[in-house]
Amino acid sequence: MKMDRSVREPLLAAVPSLRAFAISLCGNVDRADDLVQETLLRALANIDSFQPGTNMPAWLFTILRNLFRSEYRKRRREVEDADGSLAESLKSHPEQMGRLEMREFRQALAQLPPDQREALVLVGASGFSYEEAANICDCAVGTIKSRVNRARSRLAKLLAIDGIEDFGPDEATRAVLEDQKT
Repeated sequence: MKMDRSVREPLLAAVPSLRAFAISLCGNVDRADDLVQETLLRALANIDSFQPGTNMPAWLFTILRNLFRSEYRKRRREVEDADGSLAESLKSHPEQMGRLEMREFRQALAQLPPDQREALVLVGASGFSYEEAANICDCAVGTIKSRVNRARSRLAKLLAIDGIEDFGPDEATRAVLEDQKT
């Protein structure tokens, strides 16, 4: 199947952002990679429903989000390592400061309500506008703005951050907390 370049290039360009979003949703790199792969397969299978000239990344993020939610509903009945004790015993603790800060950030991010975490990742880490994130989440722009603001405030409290200079040098993390001072 030969794909039009105007479809192929934006599709491929969105993969790193899709992967980052999937990791933030799943918390597991392997599951996230499977989710991205399934998203791309679904997108290719339904490429005729994509309207050229519209926002390809937003369309892909919507597919990924819907797949994640469907998978989550299916997995609710499975027995998991709810408190993370088994998973924690299989990991070695990082020794470098940046890795510790990233771990703390991930833990704090995991404590956010799912709707706030999702909005924050879409706007702060994936670079979507509030309008695009609202379309992906199928809600009002004001709702997204409110979720992002609450998520940023909660993260700052969880991480005891008074300002952006209190956190590590990681640019992705700084992007998420960027508007905290305003």
